[in-house]
Amino acid sequence: MSSPARPNYITPAGMMALRAEYDRLLSDERPKIVEIVSWAAGNGDRSENGDYLYGRKRMREIDRRLRWLSERMKAARVIDPRQQPDRSRIFFGATVTIADEDDQQRNVTIVGNDEADAGEGRIGWDTPLARALRGATVGDLRRVFLPGGEKEWEVVEISYPGDAVPTAPEAT
Repeated sequence: MSSPARPNYITPAGMMALRAEYDRLLSDERPKIVEIVSWAAGNGDRSENGDYLYGRKRMREIDRRLRWLSERMKAARVIDPRQQPDRSRIFFGATVTIADEDDQQRNVTIVGNDEADAGEGRIGWDTPLARALRGATVGDLRRVFLPGGEKEWEVVEISYPGDAVPTAPEAT
């Protein structure tokens, strides 16, 4: 497995989550499976030994996940959104309120691809919506081309972790 050509941007919290999963698999789950496989192997015929067969399969899954996590952590470039100097524009780590043509608002936080969870409002840096929003300021309209068709969003508010007050339109 080769490293991605582009950096794997990730927040400090996202990196901690990857590290925690890696550590849990390596120090907790894998040793338990190794113990089960060793015990099952000592029970004789392995061809019909469910504990042995399942254990070997699970160990391969864990090892595959450990390799993937290791590669992602090696390629990771940790970016702390709290250090963003220009908080008036949308960059990595921004939490953004956007409104569509029907004035339906949605909050999204732009995070690393490995920590994205659309159901929680965290969208990956390389998603079409995040790419369209990059560099936008409050009041900008951004057109997004999605599989379901084209959609236009207006940037209503931008904030970053540690902001006292989000960046919103100025009163006139």
